[in-house]
Amino acid sequence: MARSGCFSRRLGVAVRELKGAWYGRHMAASERAIVDRLPIVDVVLEIRDARIPITSAFWSLKRWFGSSKHVIVLNKVDLADRSSTEDWMKHIMQQGCACCAVNSHKKDNIKELSIVLRDKIRELKSGQDSYTATVMLVGIPNVGKSAIANSLHEIGRIHAEEKGRHRHAVVSTFPGETKDITAYKMQSHPSIYVLDTPGVLSPIVATDDYASKLALTGAIKDSTLQDGGLVEFFLFVLNFSGKYNSWEDSDDRAELVSQKKIRKHHSDHTNDVIVKDVRRTLAKIRHSFNGDLEKEDEHGKLIESQLVALQKPFGLHCGSVGDRNRAIASKLLDLYWTGRLGHYTLDTFSNDL
Repeated sequence: MARSGCFSRRLGVAVRELKGAWYGRHMAASERAIVDRLPIVDVVLEIRDARIPITSAFWSLKRWFGSSKHVIVLNKVDLADRSSTEDWMKHIMQQGCACCAVNSHKKDNIKELSIVLRDKIRELKSGQDSYTATVMLVGIPNVGKSAIANSLHEIGRIHAEEKGRHRHAVVSTFPGETKDITAYKMQSHPSIYVLDTPGVLSPIVATDDYASKLALTGAIKDSTLQDGGLVEFFLFVLNFSGKYNSWEDSDDRAELVSQKKIRKHHSDHTNDVIVKDVRRTLAKIRHSFNGDLEKEDEHGKLIESQLVALQKPFGLHCGSVGDRNRAIASKLLDLYWTGRLGHYTLDTFSNDL
């Protein structure tokens, strides 16, 4: 992402201006509470976003990296580039830290994670016949801590001999929903508890590139970021990625027949037909581009052309230019956030984990 230039800078500036909205007394207090509990928990499960394995690091854990109680979980693997995730896992493990990758909504993934945790705890509690263990989930906002806590609790509820009351952590697509540290039972005999914690960001945004990737992956969400270049930054990533190469020529006869039946719902941007129209439109404009992507003004004109062309597949022909652009940005980003426009890993390798 070193080539991001003005697209990253513009978005980075917008994020920095929102500092009061994403870091305040509540986050500082949460960080202190988490750090105070670190020495007394048995396993620290650091949840990172697989799309940004470095950018989503929980920096308060830095001195714990490589310790026997520290496990890194790369969540949202369904949204990241698969081969990149495999490379990142190898890289992290080579640096001396246990690591696994999951989709928090896939039961098989969570079962594998629960086995890793049980094995880790048995190793740490070697020689003890009876014990109670705690696993604390930590990470930045919106990496899926609560979803993983719920999934681990659900598996524990099913298998535990004493089911007790079924409590759910609050799961939301918006960062900052978890306010307190809350315990959920994962297993009985021996007892294992999972502590779900609030997401915490660093009070200092190191670079524009760092801020941009946090915003693009949803760790920082605010409606003003769409005007701050969020959709342009995504299109920049797309245009360099090559993900579009298989989109333009894709054709499905069955889809063309069904298209007539659902055309009246054209504004529904989650519809598969519309998704394919969006893909083909983006690919067509990108393939027809003869300029230099490294030149910011030429790349900017390409992005502008892509946004104008998306009015048709999204069915947006009325209203002011500003309203149409905001609607296009909202719909396009929704498709990116749900993986319908490809899977992207934004971080490049670094020894600083």
